[in-house]
Amino acid sequence: MTFDEWKSAVEAYVDGPARTWAKTIEESGTVPQAVWDDLNEHGFLRLAAPRDYGGHGLTFVEYLQLLEKFAHMHGSMRVIVHVMNSLWRSVDSKATQEQREKFVLPLIAGRHRITFTLTEPNSGSGADIKTTARREGDEYVVNGEKWMIIFSDIADYFLLFCRLEGSSGGEGTLALLVPRTTPGLDIELMPPAMGITGTGHGHLRLKECCVPVSHRLGEEGDGLDVAFRGFLDPSRTAIGMTCVGAAARSLELAAGHAMNRVTFGQPLSKRQTIQMWLAEMATDIEAARRLCLYAAELFDQGKVISTQAAMAKLFGTEMLQRVTDKALQIHGGAGYFKSSEMERIYRDARMQRFEEGTSEIQKMVIVRDVLKRAQRHERSES
Repeated sequence: MTFDEWKSAVEAYVDGPARTWAKTIEESGTVPQAVWDDLNEHGFLRLAAPRDYGGHGLTFVEYLQLLEKFAHMHGSMRVIVHVMNSLWRSVDSKATQEQREKFVLPLIAGRHRITFTLTEPNSGSGADIKTTARREGDEYVVNGEKWMIIFSDIADYFLLFCRLEGSSGGEGTLALLVPRTTPGLDIELMPPAMGITGTGHGHLRLKECCVPVSHRLGEEGDGLDVAFRGFLDPSRTAIGMTCVGAAARSLELAAGHAMNRVTFGQPLSKRQTIQMWLAEMATDIEAARRLCLYAAELFDQGKVISTQAAMAKLFGTEMLQRVTDKALQIHGGAGYFKSSEMERIYRDARMQRFEEGTSEIQKMVIVRDVLKRAQRHERSES
């Protein structure tokens, strides 16, 4: 299929079956297996994967343009499309050919599921991870905790990041594929979240959990490189674009409501305050879209995009909060009830502020680059 054909197919799905699924998910509180099957059968879960891996080979720029439309869907469906089109990169980044055939290709084909497993209860999402591993022969013995791990209820493997006992910082970090059936791994599902209805988040406890060395991606010390270069940079950019999509849908709903809602004898859209809000929302959305596409263009060129990805996610998530807040305000009380799509979007949107790192984490990434450039400038003038 050409990109234009994919675009038409996605638009038809989002405006058709996806709306029916959204109702089912909200009413049942679960994401049926049939949703996964439907998305997979349409080819939507391997859009960004290479053709020789069984994917559809779209560029990152092309994929993000489709992802913007996908983000008009229910938040849980958006997460499925985003994660499945992103996580294969992390696994593949350091995979041997044997690991590629065992883990990457089945993941892309939809035959099994892997979930990103970094966040811990007592540390951030980076070099301060506390989950440890010690090597004993052909196995690593892992101890520690992970939590808020999405798809914990259905994942076949956990792409788990830990560190060798006695190491610190980025040194000694490991990326291990841990089967959910591994003895010593206890998975406790967490309470339902405020939004993203039906996605199971888990609290993982690992006690003397033995994982084969053959399940390690890359070398000892490569863990954070697998996490950040393989997954987080493109994923943060993609989250920024999902914010664009959700915000664009919010603007559609708000503008439509403003034209149809009549008070004091005239539509809300005739009120100057409402007009100013709609203009601000549209401008915010377009600015976020451009940041995301710029980062994607650099990624397609093979460049490191850590700073641009952090900017795209920071601005995108903050923008989404501004836009959804104004959109809900335009809807008034009617938008606050469960019967309103705007109510659901408002709940779903809050997750993206801390998905793949909070706004504060993004600022830390950005300021490191700012200070490095300032130091280079000072040296060049001295």
